[in-house]
Amino acid sequence: MSQEAHSVVISHSTQQHAELPNLISILAEKFHGSRFAEYLHIWENVIFSVIIAALLSFVAYRATKKAGLVPGRLQGFLEILVSAIDDFVCGILGHHGRKFTPFIGTLFLYILTMNLFGLIPLMKSSTSSLSTTVALAICVFIYVQYTAIKENGVRGYIDHMMGKPRGIIAFTVFIPVLIFAIHLVSELVRPLSLALRLRSNVWAEDALLSVAASFGIAGVPLFIFSMLLTVLSSFIQATVFALLSTIYFALVLPYKEHQGEKG
Repeated sequence: MSQEAHSVVISHSTQQHAELPNLISILAEKFHGSRFAEYLHIWENVIFSVIIAALLSFVAYRATKKAGLVPGRLQGFLEILVSAIDDFVCGILGHHGRKFTPFIGTLFLYILTMNLFGLIPLMKSSTSSLSTTVALAICVFIYVQYTAIKENGVRGYIDHMMGKPRGIIAFTVFIPVLIFAIHLVSELVRPLSLALRLRSNVWAEDALLSVAASFGIAGVPLFIFSMLLTVLSSFIQATVFALLSTIYFALVLPYKEHQGEKG
């Protein structure tokens, strides 16, 4: 085993002490020391993320396969959920914000499901990994910047990022460029701060569950309390990520776009 791979496995093993065992970690232990075990350690969070994506896709497919005017229970539940998310997004961005509902809604459901997945025996919350939450943050950053350019135009986007310099300040060049660089960094830091918050909270919840489970029968009350706390926190963290992501869109949209006018 290479030194780099060995370091990855050691790092992962250290993290495992703060987490409950899952299918991938157990399987990796069975093949301890092999190349296959290395791959499992490295791709563990990606595997669980893909499982969640496949699960949500399957549910959406089942709900829309036989969609009718009189919805079944699954279709009815999802329609209520989508309507609630749409009201949430449009309440911040106005009725023009409906075009962002699919992205924000998917982000919310994906994060929420990943958060809760760790409560299922032998499963894991991928959001306890910084790589997962940073990937989500980068998606938000790219889409927000794309939206800013699309809605304001390239010149409007650059003008906005430079702080809309006018008069003598515009002729200094250095100050607008400096403001542009600072603004760009701040745009990236915003979603990354969400990533750190989400990862830290989910990791802490998993660690608490692991500690409670280590007490055996004596730790059952603490384990139950920790699970209830984790469920509540999972909803809060997913909501906060979706809320602040929506606000980031509001900050780059033209003012008239998110006045909340009805149409």
